Amino acid sequence: MQNTIYGLDLAKRVMQLHWVDWETGEIHRKQVRRGKLLEFFVNREPGLIAMEACGSAHYWARELGKLGHEVRLIAAQFVRPFVKTNKNDAADAAAIWEAVQRPDMRFVAVKSVEQQSVLALHRVREQLIKIRTMQINAIRGLLYEFGMDLPQGRERGMKEIPGALTELEGKVSAMALDTLRQQLKRLGELDKDIAAIEKRLLLWKKDQEDVVRLMTIPGVGLLTATAILATVGDMKSFRSGREFASFLGLVPRQSGTGGKVRLLGISKRGDTYLRSLLVHGARAVVNFQINNRNPWIDKLRSRRPHNVVVIALANKIARTIWALLAKNRQYDPNYSPKVGVAA
Repeated sequence: MQNTIYGLDLAKRVMQLHWVDWETGEIHRKQVRRGKLLEFFVNREPGLIAMEACGSAHYWARELGKLGHEVRLIAAQFVRPFVKTNKNDAADAAAIWEAVQRPDMRFVAVKSVEQQSVLALHRVREQLIKIRTMQINAIRGLLYEFGMDLPQGRERGMKEIPGALTELEGKVSAMALDTLRQQLKRLGELDKDIAAIEKRLLLWKKDQEDVVRLMTIPGVGLLTATAILATVGDMKSFRSGREFASFLGLVPRQSGTGGKVRLLGISKRGDTYLRSLLVHGARAVVNFQINNRNPWIDKLRSRRPHNVVVIALANKIARTIWALLAKNRQYDPNYSPKVGVAA
């Protein structure tokens, strides 16, 4: 007997289901309230449930998996081509049902509660850093209006702000100086919050062997290693290191016709946060190796621009991460892959 395939379009309050009865061929469309969704599936034989990888998808995937169903998550851009009519909940559910049956469809690994918790720390930290940057730039701009030119760089600029406020005493109204000092105090609180999140990530790292192994790769630090494990889930869901690098947007875009293919700049698809961490890590390695001499980097720098070398190294780091996690290996700086083997 064939298992029933369900297309489930998630929403905050009302979910839309689409499935076909294999015995009669009858098409079913049904709306289910959020609180009744698990009750609906608990009374049904185990089947395949497909959903878009959107908000709350990982939560529902875990809950439905506990009921014995097989759950597959599909990226929204892979579902969109299967929407046949005007976009609505019923059409989306039917498109999900159609897309999950494609033999070449790619799926998103379901994240655990622990992975989503770590990812939440990264998201909060990223938001705090953006707020801190905006706050510093605002103070810098306001002080510039009063003739104070602060040096570039966050740390250097922060050291000069208290002195600049002292110098402006008697020249600028007290209410303006008090407000700027309050904003400066708020920056100190943001620094403490960011440091506290990084400390929590460091404590989590001690119990994670995979994080420790990834941090042995040059260019991979605490943030990159923990973010990779929290975002990707099961690395074996990628068939090769190149597919993982493509997921991060670190491979060239292609444009071609008539058998002639042109390689353009990197695609910049996938998770922007992960890609930026890998690029910054690769940039640090390249800048460090300029004086310490790495044959692979030196050879590439001799014929390509600096930023191209950085992206090439980020791509290489991504492939190395895939190899370590998918094949359960230890990092070996002298490792040489066999000819014909995907890395």
